[in-house]
Amino acid sequence: MTWADLEAALRDGQAVMSDDLRWRASVHEAGHALVYTLTGIAEVKAASIGLHGLGMVATAAHHHLPQNEAWLMNTMAAILAGRVAEMLIVGEVLAGAGAGEESDLARAMDMALAAETRLGFSCHQPLVYRSPGAAVNELAYDRELADRVNARLITAETIARKLIEEHHDLHREIATRLSATGIIAGDELREMIDSANGGAA
Repeated sequence: MTWADLEAALRDGQAVMSDDLRWRASVHEAGHALVYTLTGIAEVKAASIGLHGLGMVATAAHHHLPQNEAWLMNTMAAILAGRVAEMLIVGEVLAGAGAGEESDLARAMDMALAAETRLGFSCHQPLVYRSPGAAVNELAYDRELADRVNARLITAETIARKLIEEHHDLHREIATRLSATGIIAGDELREMIDSANGGAA
């Protein structure tokens, strides 16, 4: 069985993507895969497009890493990396990054809000804990809290942007491969990254 066989089985019954949408999805998922790998916060098992909507990157967390503030910011960067890649390569973003409670934007915002209200990472009253529901309600009327959450999101986005810009050719190579095949295994992705980095990821 080949990846093409697996892709065909997974695609069974799904609508065919246009060339433009296929490329955009490839750019988006390649951004996630690259930043997850370069930050080292998770192992990419596979990246795919045309499955479960537009695409997905399956990862396995590195549980040995300390879940400190740097870990949180790198995780947010990887989550936002698809959107960043779209902006850098295509020049605009699609609505998919913010479509629903499990979307990239929703997940990143929840992490930024948690950092400021219940994980003890805030520079402002770090010992004051607010439950998730209370924090979301507070976000609606506390401008200073909203500004701090937004600042964290911008910082995470900047981390992703820097990595993708520094590895522009590699990102495009991954996106091109993903667009052509529909799925890239984690081992293949790491080989591409190792080769681009001279044999050391």
